[in-house]
Amino acid sequence: MAVTDLLTKLNPLKSDLKIDTDMHIAIVGAGFSGLGMAIRLKEAGIENFTILERAADVGGTWRDNHYPGAACDVASHLYSFSFEQNPNWSRAFGQQPEIFDYIQRCTDKYDLRRHIRFNTTIVSARFDEDAGVWISRTADGEELTAHFVISAVGALADPAWPNIPGLDEFTGKLMHTARWDDDYDLADKRVAVIGSGASAIQVVPEIAKAAGELTVFQRTPSWIMPKPDRPIPASEQAEYRESAYKLKKRRLRIYWVSEFFAPFVISDLGFFKKQAEAMALKHMRKQVADPSLRAAVTPDYRIGCKRVLISNDWYPALQQDNVTLIADGPARIEGNIVITHDGRRIEVDAIVCATGFKVPSKAAPFPVTGRQGRDLNTAWDDGAEAYKGVTVSGFPNLFFLMGPNTGPSHTSVLEFTEQQMDYALQAIAHVARRGLKFIDVKKKVQDKFNRGIQWRMKHTSWTSGCNSWYLTDSGKNTTLYPGFNWEYRLRLMRFKPSEYDEVKRDNAVSARTDRAA
Repeated sequence: MAVTDLLTKLNPLKSDLKIDTDMHIAIVGAGFSGLGMAIRLKEAGIENFTILERAADVGGTWRDNHYPGAACDVASHLYSFSFEQNPNWSRAFGQQPEIFDYIQRCTDKYDLRRHIRFNTTIVSARFDEDAGVWISRTADGEELTAHFVISAVGALADPAWPNIPGLDEFTGKLMHTARWDDDYDLADKRVAVIGSGASAIQVVPEIAKAAGELTVFQRTPSWIMPKPDRPIPASEQAEYRESAYKLKKRRLRIYWVSEFFAPFVISDLGFFKKQAEAMALKHMRKQVADPSLRAAVTPDYRIGCKRVLISNDWYPALQQDNVTLIADGPARIEGNIVITHDGRRIEVDAIVCATGFKVPSKAAPFPVTGRQGRDLNTAWDDGAEAYKGVTVSGFPNLFFLMGPNTGPSHTSVLEFTEQQMDYALQAIAHVARRGLKFIDVKKKVQDKFNRGIQWRMKHTSWTSGCNSWYLTDSGKNTTLYPGFNWEYRLRLMRFKPSEYDEVKRDNAVSARTDRAA
């Protein structure tokens, strides 16, 4: 029996689980995680929940990132809900329009729109310990109450703009890949792209097809592996539609291949590093003949220290006649002229910042006040920490999806967040069954877990010396999980009440609030 089958069989939270509660639940965010949590609640018979979404539509990062070439670097059949598998993926690695369409179809199939408050931005949340409720304030000044809050605010939400003197005064067209202007025509334009990370290696080949001149400011080269992408023919899609077994088998095969390669990304052992770097260098040599260009795109840090990328068209794009690679970033910008560190002046019509996102390594998505006035940002001053990435001591009935140290380095994020959804659902079921006001993870339990995480982190690629968005200013990794996904799933399989302080409801406090979110 496959371990993933075993995990499913042992997990008590099946679709027929029913939870009898009138306590209200607020979900912040209508991306993959928030929608998945909502579906799990509905499957458990809970309809008393609201999804609070700051934008006008669902989709999260796949709504916001629609730049040319936007695609997923996780195989399609794994980058989808396990309980809502899609047999109709047209490519091995899904592109943005198809992924966004999948999210829309899930939203409609499970009738989630009636639970969503769009254009609602949460600016703060505080816990009323006497009433046992969270009070969230919106940007419009409205206060919403809920017994449970589930933060499904993804890390890839707010774009990070590069700190380049004069960028704000640039007189041409300025765009970020996460804020793409579909109406701007790049045909025959002089374009500068800043960055060489995950979004850059996707957008640059597409811009190169249209632009008259393209200058790529690399800043830091990335380790790049070949992308095993291919079209999925209609006949193969039909097989998956006709056979749930074949569809599940494909997903499991992708899952276990990803788990097999995990040590090559995570471990700092020389054997794994040499093997992985040899694969990446072979890919580079195959696609880049010019020794000087090859030297410019070769990283000077060990593979895995920064995000490992996959692409078949990044290196070829850099060698097109209309493309120029500059190894570092711009020194400054004057008007519509980008000035390099060696004094070159490059006139451009548009600048595209492919510079990633503001990853909240030590800050909450919004100000959060817990028991006895505890401030979450203060608690996280040395870097974000949570128990199993989901709950934080001093902040009862608050659950994080894709919380601290639960980011994937080698597999689908949904393999982590789905287990977190089930863990949160177990906790909610326990509170409802016992008639509790709230639960709060014990500080000693949380601290012990995070000591183990940070000890393991010492033996990973991510602490091998490079500067990455995985780390805080002090060098602490609060972003990724230092192990296999199957291991993480086992950790979260059972909610253990003994690890939590419990506060019972008293007769003066109703299960319902006068005003629910």
